[in-house]
Amino acid sequence: MKNKRKIINDPVYGFLQIPSDLIFEIIQHPFFQRLRRIKQLGLAEMVYPGAVHTRFQHALGAMHLMGQALDVLSSKGHPIDEAEKESAQIAILLHDLGHGPFSHVLEKQLLHQVPHEWLSAQLMGQLNIQFQGKLTTALAMFHGTYPRPFFHQLISGQLDMDRMDYLKRDSFFTGVVEGTIGVERLIKMLHVVDDRLVVEEKGLLSVENFLNARRLMYWQVYLHRTAIAAESMLTAILERVRWLIQNETSPFLEGPLAYFLSHSVSKTWVNEHSEALHQFSLLDDMDIFFHIKKWQFDSDAILSYLAKRLIQRDLFSIELKSMPLPESYIKLPLPPGFSEESRAYFVRQGQVSNKGYLPEGSQIWILTKQGSVVDIAEASDLPTIKALSHIVKKYYVSSANPIYLSVNLGSGLADSSTIHPVS
Repeated sequence: MKNKRKIINDPVYGFLQIPSDLIFEIIQHPFFQRLRRIKQLGLAEMVYPGAVHTRFQHALGAMHLMGQALDVLSSKGHPIDEAEKESAQIAILLHDLGHGPFSHVLEKQLLHQVPHEWLSAQLMGQLNIQFQGKLTTALAMFHGTYPRPFFHQLISGQLDMDRMDYLKRDSFFTGVVEGTIGVERLIKMLHVVDDRLVVEEKGLLSVENFLNARRLMYWQVYLHRTAIAAESMLTAILERVRWLIQNETSPFLEGPLAYFLSHSVSKTWVNEHSEALHQFSLLDDMDIFFHIKKWQFDSDAILSYLAKRLIQRDLFSIELKSMPLPESYIKLPLPPGFSEESRAYFVRQGQVSNKGYLPEGSQIWILTKQGSVVDIAEASDLPTIKALSHIVKKYYVSSANPIYLSVNLGSGLADSSTIHPVS
């Protein structure tokens, strides 16, 4: 018989063991193997060359941490049977099934108001049918309907195994040491009170470090200005392809990417078209870059221009500010030979936000030495925690040509006499 208790050598944690035959079979399924071809950090490799790790690696790491967390809770007197442990590991293993190419980057370009979490649940439902109901408990934990809520908190919460793995893994592969967190200590500080996940008070500093590291990773990696510029180019490319299709011009397009760019795929569409999930399960990063390489030579000048620049990493200039950038203070010339009608493809505007700690609905609870349970904002004497509770927004403009932004250091408003190029 085939040995299904494989050992995997992970660069972050060392040797990981596949804990059960069922989990091995799930990992072998095409739905999960597809995650090998989805980069964890989208286009962040344009900034950090080492950031080429995948959702596949991340999911295995999160499963490993789930096993460790449940072992810790069991050792502290909380009964967790083997079926529950396996189900929780399956739920965290499959939590990212619904990610499209380049993870978050194209979520709005390929689908219409379809969150990746919803797609993950749909694909898990398909797997549950194929595995004859063996994923039913895992699905309940994933949805938060299982009667022991702490399982869902470990899958999707402020201190879930998803966040713990991606912070440690992304910090490792990008080399951004500010994102380093003490995962092992954090997990050992976990406890359960009234079926609610808590952290022992002696782990307070580790939680504070975790939240601060997450905030720093957002600005240094996930929302890095150069990565945003690359992503704005990628979304412009797909918008142009959609426009060409709608105007009965046919760029090179085939396979599952053709399906999603030729239709407006919403939740209703997925529910009414049985082939939609199958098409999604075939779509990955390779489809996107294969087409972009082809589009370099397309007869449409806009599509060709954008595709060539992205392939060659000739990225747009970008300016990122804490206040909206007034158009009257920014001179944004178009590339030579392009008309004003093409401006939307060459000048991209938007906003990004950083959410360090949002307690609404998913608080981090601290178990004090006196036995009471309080929110971390009450338990911590650091003003950092309260500051992290606020959403920080930044606004950007990216342009095919260098951006010339006027600056007045005193008022923050523009001074037309001083024009500085932004690269």
